[in-house]
Amino acid sequence: MNPSFILWLAASMGIFLSAATASRYYVASNNMLILIFSLGLYCVGNLMMVRLMREGGLGLAISASAIAQLLLVNLIAFAMFGERLTLSQMAGVALGVVSMALMLLPSSGKA
Repeated sequence: MNPSFILWLAASMGIFLSAATASRYYVASNNMLILIFSLGLYCVGNLMMVRLMREGGLGLAISASAIAQLLLVNLIAFAMFGERLTLSQMAGVALGVVSMALMLLPSSGKA
């Protein structure tokens, strides 16, 4: 992964995490403006993902995004909303981290 890919991934993660947090606030408040704001953020994040797919390929871009969101959304859910994961759910998050680590290992083959 080159620095440009990592920068775009970090920026898109910020957008997606903001969208997820706004969605959670919408659930609590039922304010339609928050829902529209959240949907707008998701649209921007998905447009950013198009560039990531060009640079890193579909598999790597979507997988890196999904694992980063998995980890960071759970941190936000814990820190801001007091949500807790069960032991089996924590194991699922850990397996996600392991899967991403395996995807990022250098390989000699070409897909």
